[in-house]
Amino acid sequence: MNLEQWFDKGMTSKEYIEYMKVHKENTETIRNGFMIPEEDVEVLNKLGEHSLRVIAITEDWCGDAMLNIPILLKVADAAGMDVRMILRDENLELMDQYLTNGTSRAIPIFIFIDREGNEKLVWGPRAPMVKKIVDDERAKLPPKDHELFPERQKEMVQRLTSQYSKDVVVWQEVYDSLKTSLVQNILM
Repeated sequence: MNLEQWFDKGMTSKEYIEYMKVHKENTETIRNGFMIPEEDVEVLNKLGEHSLRVIAITEDWCGDAMLNIPILLKVADAAGMDVRMILRDENLELMDQYLTNGTSRAIPIFIFIDREGNEKLVWGPRAPMVKKIVDDERAKLPPKDHELFPERQKEMVQRLTSQYSKDVVVWQEVYDSLKTSLVQNILM
C-alpha cells in the first residue's frame, strides 16, 4: 500500500480517542492543557497553505503516544491538517518502513504527506529532550536479567507517565521539536 492508502485506512482522531482504553484520560488532560503559543499562530497558518496530512502510527498503551498525540492534534488543528491514526501492532507492514535506528518499532511516528500522498516529513518517536529523560531513567535500571528489573522498569514507566501527563515544560519541548521540524522541512 502507498501512503495515500494508509491515510485512507486510518482512524480519525475522534475515532482513536473513543477507542482508547489505557491512556485516554491523560491524553485528554494534555490536549485540554496544552495551548499553541499566540506568537506561533501565523507560522502554523503558513503551514496550512501546504495542505499537509498526517499519518500517526500509534497505540494507546504507549506513554510517548499519550504525550505526543495530543500536541500533534493541537498543531494539526491550528494548521488545518487532517490526522489519521494507524495502530502499530495491526499494521507492521507500515511500521517496519519507519523503524527507529533501523531496528526499533518505537512509536509514535508522524508521517506528514502532501496533497498527492508524497512523504514530506517524518517525526518521532520522541523530542530530543524527552529522549534524554528516558535515556537517563533507563540508565538507572538494573540489567535486564536482574531479578529487580521488571519491578524497577514498571516504576520507571509510572514516573514517566506522571511526568508526561503533568509537566508543561515537557509538553512545550515536544511542541517545539515538532514545530521546528515542520518549519525547517516544509517552510524553508
